[in-house]
Amino acid sequence: QVQLVESGGGFVQAGGSLRLSCTASGRAFSTYVMGWFRQTQGKERELVARISWRGASTYYADSVKGRFTISRDNPKNTLYLQMNSLKPEDTAVYYCNTLSTTTFAPMNSWGKGTLVTVSP
Repeated sequence: QVQLVESGGGFVQAGGSLRLSCTASGRAFSTYVMGWFRQTQGKERELVARISWRGASTYYADSVKGRFTISRDNPKNTLYLQMNSLKPEDTAVYYCNTLSTTTFAPMNSWGKGTLVTVSP
């Protein structure tokens, strides 16, 4: 199991920006496909973005495409999510996780997440 700690959430007005970070324990971080997810109350957790182990390939949900950028720093065991042009509908708790390389299903226990609140 990898321990994942998310940070960087906060309160921002619509149109603003935030950068989330996810720090992973262990020395195998560079071998994992990683993803950012988000969840709002009463809804299922949804994949926002994912990145390949070297960062060469990325995927974004349609709802965030063109506004969010996922990146990683493997020597620092850290995953990032740069969020620009934030909208009230981006309000959620954001989580990171390791992903299966075949199904892209989350593989690790969930961390506590970091709350992002976007005001109109």
